[in-house]
Amino acid sequence: MRYFIELSYNGSAYHGWQNQPNALSVQEVTEKALSTLLGKQMSIMAAGRTDAGVHAKQMFAHFDTDVDFEIKDLIFKLNSFLPIDVAIHNIFKVKAEAHSRFDALSRTYLYRVTLKKNVFTNDQVYYVKQGLDFDKMKEASKILFEYKDFQCFSKSKTEVKTYHCDIMKAEWHFKDDELHFVIQANRFLRNMVRAIVGTLINVGLGRLSVDDLHTIIQSKNRSKAGFSVPAHGLYLKNITYPDDIKL
Repeated sequence: MRYFIELSYNGSAYHGWQNQPNALSVQEVTEKALSTLLGKQMSIMAAGRTDAGVHAKQMFAHFDTDVDFEIKDLIFKLNSFLPIDVAIHNIFKVKAEAHSRFDALSRTYLYRVTLKKNVFTNDQVYYVKQGLDFDKMKEASKILFEYKDFQCFSKSKTEVKTYHCDIMKAEWHFKDDELHFVIQANRFLRNMVRAIVGTLINVGLGRLSVDDLHTIIQSKNRSKAGFSVPAHGLYLKNITYPDDIKL
């Protein structure tokens, strides 16, 4: 049987999702817990790879097993076994050919920015000391909908077949003392969200004009875009799948 597992994690202590030879990953601790509880070596395939320090409010992964188990019981045991910064929310059966990565219809990311120093959230939100022109940042974010090729926001030396992404949402809004940037697309390039946010912050700081975003995207040159904001303010917010993926 193939199962999807829904989880969330605080990425501060991990070197990203994917297994690393000399660093702790979320995949490693999750596979270890699942293998221990099912009594067989398990491997899991996630919907995507989050970088070191990036968090996930909702991540999906799939695994195959012929071991019988009670879903509620396994969820409880996994949460007891896993570190405090990784939580399992659901496990459900899916079609044999279902794939957590390739069947995803969209992914949504959240980036949190604050202009107010807060000692309790400094490892979860990016603190910007200078004032930002929020209206210009909002205006610039709308330009993203006019393009498909986002090579300028991709990490250099990334091997991909295409730099095309279909952006469905890109918006800024206030939440309490924070500025939240939410972006949804069918796929994302490596470092894409952090580079977009850094570029939009440069617009807000007056280092770039709104129209400069056209020139940056058309250049397809990473060095023309803004800085990459720190990983600790980035969250994989949610992932959508076709309704008929479940059994």
